[in-house]
Amino acid sequence: MDTVIRGARVVDGSGAPSYRADVALDEGRIARISPEGGPRLHGARTLDADGLALAPGFIDMHAHSDLAILRDPEHTAKAAQGVTLEVLGQDGLSYAPTDDTTLAAIREAITGWNGDGSDIDFDWRTVGGYLDRIDRQGTAVNAAYLIPQGSVRMLAAGWEDRPATADELAAMRRLVAQGMAEGAMGMSSGLTYTPGMYASDAELTELCRVVAAHGGYYCPHHRSYGAGALEAYAEMVALTREAGCPLHLAHATMNFGVNRGRAPELLALLDEALADGADITLDTYPYTPGCTTLAAMLPSWANEGGPEATAARLADPATAARIRHVMEVEGADGCHGVPIEWDTIEISGVGNPALADHVGRTVAESAALHGQEPWETALRLLVEDRLGSTILQHVGHEENVRTIMQHRVHTGGSDGILQGAKPHPRAYGTFPHYLGHYVRELGVLSLEECVAHLTGRPAARLRLLDRGLVREGHRADLVLFDPDTVAATATFEAPRSLPAGIPHVLVAGQPVIADGRRTDVLAGRAVRQTG
Repeated sequence: MDTVIRGARVVDGSGAPSYRADVALDEGRIARISPEGGPRLHGARTLDADGLALAPGFIDMHAHSDLAILRDPEHTAKAAQGVTLEVLGQDGLSYAPTDDTTLAAIREAITGWNGDGSDIDFDWRTVGGYLDRIDRQGTAVNAAYLIPQGSVRMLAAGWEDRPATADELAAMRRLVAQGMAEGAMGMSSGLTYTPGMYASDAELTELCRVVAAHGGYYCPHHRSYGAGALEAYAEMVALTREAGCPLHLAHATMNFGVNRGRAPELLALLDEALADGADITLDTYPYTPGCTTLAAMLPSWANEGGPEATAARLADPATAARIRHVMEVEGADGCHGVPIEWDTIEISGVGNPALADHVGRTVAESAALHGQEPWETALRLLVEDRLGSTILQHVGHEENVRTIMQHRVHTGGSDGILQGAKPHPRAYGTFPHYLGHYVRELGVLSLEECVAHLTGRPAARLRLLDRGLVREGHRADLVLFDPDTVAATATFEAPRSLPAGIPHVLVAGQPVIADGRRTDVLAGRAVRQTG
């Protein structure tokens, strides 16, 4: 055998009770498991796992590392957490499929998520080309991809708020079918982001039919996480059932004051659909604040036509005043129908160095320091940072977070954005925070339950039959951690601090993290849907 992991507490990803065993790895797979009392296994290399738990590598069901894994293939932010697979192409906006024109617009629109891409050679235009690029370059962790519906709509119908024509819908169907055939796991949407939010339910249903025909699932960031959140969840359940498409709800939480304590209502909605045969899963991150871009808070009509059109509207005093009124009084759809509270909007990153003093402060705090109204400060950031400022939005509720994570269809997703001077700590801490805080300290989940949420359950959603469990014949994507010390050390003050208590991470049986340190191994590859 290549490697023997000796005396580990095996938490196998199924939710079953853990047990002690030796586990032998060979040629990138789990070759043999010998429970305590069985024959000793021997290999060229031995890892002493006394006191450590052995689990399948964690699967990040919602990641924004689309360019990060190309920019920095070592990808320590995720590898150090024990993540061995992440799902990219989220929230309806990413870099494939595109053409030269739409690629430029997408790069500008999601600069806050991934940087402007000026350091990246965009030598692909298709889903298959992007996945091939990952394979050619190599990366620390494996990567899967969802077709971004907003990018597809932009390619076929532009950035206008109008129904798609029959020809445009046919073009979108072809693009989705091509992306699925090239290996995508499904399709994502960002239904509070333009231009994806301009799609009707009928349009989304037709695209979901294509996804379902290719064995994939639909992953929407739905139309509201604030006012109307339950109605937005119900909308996604209904349209995917109409399409016959499995549904995975992205960062499925209940935010803003209107939804305090209402997580049981969401779960009751899902339980009713599940009991009636619906195929539904969801993911969450174990924190209360959200993270997005400041420009995402604008009303959708202000973003129609793309970033240049948005900038022109902000430069016009009358239009800017109208935008302000919608955001502060009426509640913009970009802010989930809730009037914006500037003291909850913390600037986490800017592209323009002249604006660096705003980072780490709320818009309200920065405005007070500069003797301005909050809108004046927000407008300056939007204009001078070319819509690229990232924010933390402090609108979540701990009781909702805990309630949802206990549900039987829950999985873990970081929603990690790695850009900015002070990114959300979930990018560096989601998985150890689940294990350290919510398992060991609070007992919200047992260790076995939590590992199943982070491994076996997401692998089943992705239909990866040889991942997500510690089983003979499965891929040797594994993590060894200390249940007594594992913890996220990333905080809102120091968000890039690496976790504690995760000494070993293996991808394809090769050590990506060894004795708590990053190696030079780039064993990760693109994981393609084969249904």
